[in-house]
Amino acid sequence: MTPAVPLLAQDAPDAGSATPAGALTSARRLVLKIGSALIGADRAADLGREVARLRGEGREVILVSSGAAVLGRRRLGLPREAALDRTQAAAAVGQSLLMREWDAALAPHGLTPAQVLLTREDTERRRRWLNARATLEALLVLGAVPVVNENDTVATEEIRYGDNDRLAARTAQLARADLLVLLSDVDGFYDADPRSSPGARRLARIDALTPEILAMAGDANAEAAVGSGGMRTKLEAARIARAAGCATVILDGRVDSPLGAAVSNGSGTLITAHQSPRQAYKAWIAGSVAPAGMLRLDEGAAAALRAGKSLLPAGVVAVEGGFDKGDSVELRAPDGRRLGIGLAAYAADEMRRLAGRQSGEIEGLLGYRGPGVAIHRDDLVLETGA
Repeated sequence: MTPAVPLLAQDAPDAGSATPAGALTSARRLVLKIGSALIGADRAADLGREVARLRGEGREVILVSSGAAVLGRRRLGLPREAALDRTQAAAAVGQSLLMREWDAALAPHGLTPAQVLLTREDTERRRRWLNARATLEALLVLGAVPVVNENDTVATEEIRYGDNDRLAARTAQLARADLLVLLSDVDGFYDADPRSSPGARRLARIDALTPEILAMAGDANAEAAVGSGGMRTKLEAARIARAAGCATVILDGRVDSPLGAAVSNGSGTLITAHQSPRQAYKAWIAGSVAPAGMLRLDEGAAAALRAGKSLLPAGVVAVEGGFDKGDSVELRAPDGRRLGIGLAAYAADEMRRLAGRQSGEIEGLLGYRGPGVAIHRDDLVLETGA
């Protein structure tokens, strides 16, 4: 058996301060990933009850659900190994079947599922990333349960995530979730394959994804044959999530009420994050090394930013550079001092038309109803001492 490495909860002084159960009970926005094997085993109804329980506790839930291709192949009588066009055809048939499964699971609890289909470009191209994030936020505000899946009907090998563990991690990053829950066919991460090594030890908490930890995954702990991911892909997903300040919990999805069961019996593995999603997001903004433009502000706007408010178009005096919506831009005071950096709510040409104007004039000036701010305070980082 691979020897234990030091960066684990049971070896750390603060081992009791963060556990799988603690993470599951404290998270306010969760992304819950369900694999094809669980959908194929008709687990949606039980998971629908879990979602309803979480929502009843005032928490937000986003589902990342595999299963469309599996359901489609089953309906069409296709084998698992099929050409790309046939797999995409199966996914096209299966998407409606998958949403029917989730509607049947959520509707008895008064919840409405909302299908969100993504490709890798949607989370890696800035404008599409912003649009996807806005859609998820709107669905959560409206009380719907987003059900995210890869758009397999159009995704080619070049733009695919490859597995829904990575898609779930990108979704958690996109939504600024504080917890990613990956349902597996084992009750956590082990230092060896528990099905072939009777002495394998479950790690309750991992604080660093070291080479030793990654080596423990190997090709072991793989999902059932119907799925496409294994334990190694779950660790890679956790790496993506923790970079965005989101912790990850790996749980056994085959048991009834898997999240509630983990809280009760202490099962699962927590992979911690060392900062909150908000802190990670702000650090990412602050780390922009080549802002695409600059906004010069009047003194009133500069004072408003220092007071923690958003930047309104009325406070913009001048616009420099050619930037797109979502690009980072410098903010400068009337005397030229750098105030900070933020993500523009409008492209440069639109920002020039809005500069010095009131928020109520935006629709008339641009022909559509956009954000009422030039930069939202959540997308803004001020210089120390600014």
